[in-house]
Amino acid sequence: MTRRRTGPLDTPGGVERLAGYREMLADCGLPADDALVVPGDYSRAGGEAAAALLLERAPDLDAVFVASDLMAQGVLAALEKAGRRVPEDVAVGGFDDSPAALASRPELTTIRQPWDRISAEMVRVLLAQIGGEDPAAVILPTELVRRDSA
Repeated sequence: MTRRRTGPLDTPGGVERLAGYREMLADCGLPADDALVVPGDYSRAGGEAAAALLLERAPDLDAVFVASDLMAQGVLAALEKAGRRVPEDVAVGGFDDSPAALASRPELTTIRQPWDRISAEMVRVLLAQIGGEDPAAVILPTELVRRDSA
């Protein structure tokens, strides 16, 4: 029973990450349950608070996908307080492959973004827009980085 901890739903990143989660569920033939989705603010404290709420709503949860590695650190803390082991009882996945992923115990399984390409594309799109072109959507590849949390 996978639970989802989203980023802020008033940001493109939060909205897109939640949409990706829902799309993946649909691709797997699984229903989406909004009671199992908790928005947050990309902070460690926000991740901890959201995980506590998820544990109240679904005490038998066995996986949590979190919208940032820093929030995932908070999820790990909440799971430890609740006596849940990672990954034995609950698998945890983050997003960003930030330094927080390696500083976590256990180290986080996470999604790596191509930061150099993101920066280059942002500059390219901005310059094109300044030059009068319509803005273009760009989708860049990500990579699953498997570590000890899932």
